[in-house]
Amino acid sequence: MVIGAWLLVAAAAVDPAPRCDDPTTQLDMNLCAAEDYKRADAALNAQWSVTATVMKAQDEVAGASGDGRPGYFQALLGAQRAWLAFRDAQCRIEGYAMRGGSAEPMAVSACLADVTRARTAQLKAMTANYRQ
Repeated sequence: MVIGAWLLVAAAAVDPAPRCDDPTTQLDMNLCAAEDYKRADAALNAQWSVTATVMKAQDEVAGASGDGRPGYFQALLGAQRAWLAFRDAQCRIEGYAMRGGSAEPMAVSACLADVTRARTAQLKAMTANYRQ
């Protein structure tokens, strides 16, 4: 396993910039899928900041409800933590379609990117519901 990881690193060092416009090797496909996920994750993090700010402001506007339920931001945070667990489990199982093969990292990264983009859209829609 260590040798396989070393070979992957060594291969990436030889050709550090994958050709994502037309990847021809599995290594390039894996690296490009990982880059796609990285971009999706950056967009999610940017949207998270916006949505968290809106929910914290909503807590300020609404004040303590007295009903024992968490505030807007705490509810959002709980949902995000649950979503992270879901994302990881979902993409693990989707990767199992290629389990043990050289395309498994690509399948996992593609899933991570897709699920992350969907969550980003949810957070954006949620923010729209509370903006004034």
